[in-house]
Amino acid sequence: MSVLLSFIALLSFAAAAPQAVKTSSSFLPLSSSLTNPVNLSSIYVDQIQAQKPIIDIAQGLNISINPDIILNSTSPTHPVSFIAQASCNGPQPGSPSTFWREQAAHNGIAATLSGSFTVWRNVVSDFGADNSGSSDASGAINNAISSGSRKGNGFTTRPAYVYVPGGTYKISNSVNMLVNTFLVGDPLNMPTFVADSSLGTNPVIQGFDSTQQSTTNFYTGIRNIKIQTTSISTGTKAVGLNWAVSQACSLFNVVFSMPDYSSHIGITMTAVVNGNNEGGGSGTLISDCSFIGGAIGIQLSNQQYNLKGLSFNGCSTGIYVDHVFVGTFQGLTFQNCNYGVDMSNSYNVGAVSLIDSSISSCNAGVYTAVTGNGEGSLVIDNFNVGSGVTAVKSSKDGSALLSGSVAAGSTWVMGNENPQNFQSGKMYQINRPAALLSGDKYYTKQQPQYENYDVSQFVNVKSASGYTVYGDNQHDDSDAINALLAANANCKITYFPQGIYKVAKTIYVPPGSRIVGDVLSVISGIGSNFYNPNNPQPIVQVGRPGDVGVAEFTDMLFSVADVLQGATILEVNMAASSPGSVSFHNTHVRVGGTADTKVNTNCAPADTSDCKAAHTMLHITSSSSPYIENMWGWTADHSLDGGPNQNIATGRGALIESTKGAWLVGTAFEHNTLYQYNLNNAQNVYIGMQQTETAYWQGIGSPEQAPSPWASNTSIGDPTFSNCASSGDSGNSQCYMGFHQQISSSSNLVIHGSAFWVFFNDMTDGSYSNAGCPNHNNICQENAVIMTDTTSLFWYNLLTKSTTNMVRDNGVVTAMQVNNPGGWEGSVPGVIAAYLKDSGIANEQ
Repeated sequence: MSVLLSFIALLSFAAAAPQAVKTSSSFLPLSSSLTNPVNLSSIYVDQIQAQKPIIDIAQGLNISINPDIILNSTSPTHPVSFIAQASCNGPQPGSPSTFWREQAAHNGIAATLSGSFTVWRNVVSDFGADNSGSSDASGAINNAISSGSRKGNGFTTRPAYVYVPGGTYKISNSVNMLVNTFLVGDPLNMPTFVADSSLGTNPVIQGFDSTQQSTTNFYTGIRNIKIQTTSISTGTKAVGLNWAVSQACSLFNVVFSMPDYSSHIGITMTAVVNGNNEGGGSGTLISDCSFIGGAIGIQLSNQQYNLKGLSFNGCSTGIYVDHVFVGTFQGLTFQNCNYGVDMSNSYNVGAVSLIDSSISSCNAGVYTAVTGNGEGSLVIDNFNVGSGVTAVKSSKDGSALLSGSVAAGSTWVMGNENPQNFQSGKMYQINRPAALLSGDKYYTKQQPQYENYDVSQFVNVKSASGYTVYGDNQHDDSDAINALLAANANCKITYFPQGIYKVAKTIYVPPGSRIVGDVLSVISGIGSNFYNPNNPQPIVQVGRPGDVGVAEFTDMLFSVADVLQGATILEVNMAASSPGSVSFHNTHVRVGGTADTKVNTNCAPADTSDCKAAHTMLHITSSSSPYIENMWGWTADHSLDGGPNQNIATGRGALIESTKGAWLVGTAFEHNTLYQYNLNNAQNVYIGMQQTETAYWQGIGSPEQAPSPWASNTSIGDPTFSNCASSGDSGNSQCYMGFHQQISSSSNLVIHGSAFWVFFNDMTDGSYSNAGCPNHNNICQENAVIMTDTTSLFWYNLLTKSTTNMVRDNGVVTAMQVNNPGGWEGSVPGVIAAYLKDSGIANEQ
């Protein structure tokens, strides 16, 4: 067996020989940064052929070795890879009595700490929490969360997976979450947190970590927990969860049980620091939760959110929109209520989309104001309204703005349409692309937890016999990881315990792979294989063009360990064998900002020319068809673990070229040089709530003007910024800033909710500031969206902040903020409820 393993480690992914590239010596990624420096020499076709006797040996060991050569025969430098698979048919689900995580080897580590640190914490067996319900358990749970000097000490350096076995937990004091913590119950026997009557108005779970601002409460998760407030008096404004958090947070499969006809609230979003409420955060996704009883299910107060797969039964109001700029509500059900959604506080509401939802036994689906402008825009797309329910009711006089259902294939729009044409409630037809549908709804998928699989169906990469994987941020783990993935495709679910897995070669993920981490296990690229910007290589490559099958990712994070200008961090080529079989859940991309990467220190200067830390964050190629839910691609603007602000010039955010069907549900890409999202020759793409921010170092006084420090490469769809020299644009530094979204030569696109923000644009004093746009009413950036040769586009609720031109279409400015006001407390920022481009709909622009 050792001969075979050596063979797989040698051949599982041979890297291309690096080409000579002019570099700055201070930013060369050195293989010496690894404990075991890698041999960067490549293995080419003639060398592979010389290994045929070894292949015969491997076949004699009853392992199928299938040469899968993807190369240009005229170029001997193209890498070659092999897939090695044992004969098996798995993993196989069953009916386990114990959640696999309880039985797995808990050998995850805090890779950047020198001393001992425990990642896995069982609140019962390790901290003595009483799960009988007879005595207070909150103290033990809080100890489980905070132990290891975690509070306010090392944002990413001390991750904790806090596990809650089944049972009843009496909560007399709030359970206080910290960033980089997952609080996870047993999905096979969900634990119940029962609020003691003495808790009063304090939340059962305080999800806001007060050592951070709400807009930096990242990387936190709560799952598989029932929160019950029925012991608190009905007249008290009891709170189940205060969730004032931001990107890369995961709230999934949580049940809120409140007494009927009470003042209780399931979720609030309040961030009180030194007596001041600083706002609810900058969120991305809440998914697949249930709310029973109470006054309000969710009191929404956030910059933006995608709420997906939620059910509300017996809540007087399902969702009360206290304030949100972009809200995308998909797959919701409301029963036995007064209002499903109350957005009557229109001054604090930018725009809401209600999609593929239903309501019954209620007064009205949506209770809202009619502002006569972009503020408080509402789009309804497929809404099944039960008998006696008013779909949309006016908060001014109680009149029906919309009486009945909105069928699949129709949209009802209240707001600025296409653009500068206010509609008080108009019905349009929409050509829903068949490739995006499941029945009459847009396809969605729940995050897998593999609770129906026994622990025997998993392979722990750090415990697998015959393989040596460290995850210690020191060794090169690429050969061993590639061998493990090849050997376990269609056989086992691959589990990455918490750690930082440095890889100097591309990690190839073959069809039949299921990969799960904990508290966002990190795969981080290092080495010269990722340094040629003219020949970028993926750090993680999901399939090759032509591959079809299954590839699932949960709770992983992909990154760069150094300044790697030739790194595509995540490349997706695999087509799904069925909708959603290629999927990413709570899986993120990060460049810089943390103690584990040299980017954290090497990209602090104001000059970004030497800080081209990654070529592209995410590339969804034309052959792929992924489902992506809750992904944050963040080029860091500051260090989470202490140190100066970051000035990083990542080239590109998300390049989307899929044609077979792709879904992005609750995603965000921020601070990249050329663009945040780019739909290039794409077809059949659904986007539900996308959020962006322009790079903070761009704009006035910046040493670089986009595309600099990069060069535009039109062969991969890069924008050229040629518009900045044309008539109609000012041509100043505010024009040469990365686009929030570029769309070119694309069709059959459906977008519900775009939150395109810019906050900083002044580098005059050498560090970023908002001197060029001190408040929402000032213009920070010239252009948000650039579009060419695009048809059949159904774009709903496009919002921008502090940008002159919202859309530039085929060289013509078709929407400006000044003509579409609303979105940030009624100020200049713009709202377009419906931008319908060459879609066959009458009255479109």
